[in-house]
This record gives sequence, structure tokens and C-alpha cells, in this order.
Amino acid sequence: MTALHLVDAEPDTKGFLERHLPFDGFELVPGNAHPELVLAGEVDAVDRWRDRAPVIVLGRDGSDALDCVQAFRRGCDDYLSLPFSYDELVERIYAVLRRTRPPVVEVIEAPPVRIDTRTREVQIAGRPARLPKKEYLLLAQLASEPERVFTKAELLLQVWGYSVVGHTRTLDSHASRLRRKLRELEPSVSFIDNVWGVGYRLMGTLPAK
Repeated sequence: MTALHLVDAEPDTKGFLERHLPFDGFELVPGNAHPELVLAGEVDAVDRWRDRAPVIVLGRDGSDALDCVQAFRRGCDDYLSLPFSYDELVERIYAVLRRTRPPVVEVIEAPPVRIDTRTREVQIAGRPARLPKKEYLLLAQLASEPERVFTKAELLLQVWGYSVVGHTRTLDSHASRLRRKLRELEPSVSFIDNVWGVGYRLMGTLPAK
């Protein structure tokens, strides 16, 4: 599910969106859960969020062209005034996400890890690795930036869709099983480094040939 954060919305609008957005594949999450897009009921919210996520402003009933222009000048990604068509809002969300999401990487290479995202084929030092879905998604996330430490909150959201850090045992157990399988295929590399108190990263990567 796509993680959305709703901020400063009118109560009626907030309640309506909370009831309907989940049916279209969206999850409303708190701001500290790294949302992929923000729906803002106030233009001032653009200043707080524009550097962290794309923002669609839901202009209040009676707003005019000047309000719209000011929102864009402050850095919003789209603007829609109340009352609005819910179907139009959904399409605008999809359009903003298409523009702002990074392009899909078809092959992820962090030697000795190679992942073909089209076929979900994983190779470790040239040997095929058969992984369950969640272990595959966890590896793909870590391998996308092998030197970066991903927080547990990020991994729980991206792999499992959990918006709160209440399932750390799930993450830890999957990371442990994945580490064991990768090291069986390539014992010379230290995979899945647990950075205590923060999260995980893919370690021991070899330079590309």
C-alpha cells in the first residue's frame, strides 16, 4: 500500500478520506512513518513537508486562483480545491507519484549480489538464491543502497507495510534467516549488518569488476 500522510485537513474531509482511501490501496500514516505523499489542508504545511515528500494541497471551500498560485510558489506538487471529485483526487495522487518516484531499476547489482527485479531472480556470486517474498523484498531494499543504514521503521514500512515500529521481531527474524542463506552461498562476505539501535545495511559488498 502507498503511505499517505493527511495533515491540517478539515474534519469532514479527513473523515471522508480515512474511510475511502484504504479501498484504493492507500494507507494513512503518521508523519514520522516516512509517507510517500502528503495531503495538506493548509498551504503552510507545504513549508514543513516539501523537502520530505511530495505535497498535494486540498484548498478550502471558497479558495481562489490566488490561493492556488501561492501554494505552487511555496513548492506544492499539485492543488485541488474543495469541493473536489474523489476520483479526480485519486488520479492526481497517482500522477504526482509517477512524477516524483524514482525510476524502477530493473537490475540491482551490489556484488556479489545481483537481483533481476523483472523476474525476481537473485544470484549470490553467480549462484541462484531461492528466497521467500519477504526475504526477497528485504534484500532488494538493502541492496538498492548497500552502504546505507536503513532504519527499522523504514524497512518495516517498505517491506511489510507497517506504519509503526511494533513488529521488530518480524524484521529481525527475517534478517537472520536471510543472512544465513546468503552466507551459505558466499561465506567470505559478511551480509546483513545489524547496526544496533538503528537498523540494517548490506555489508561486505565487493567492488564491481
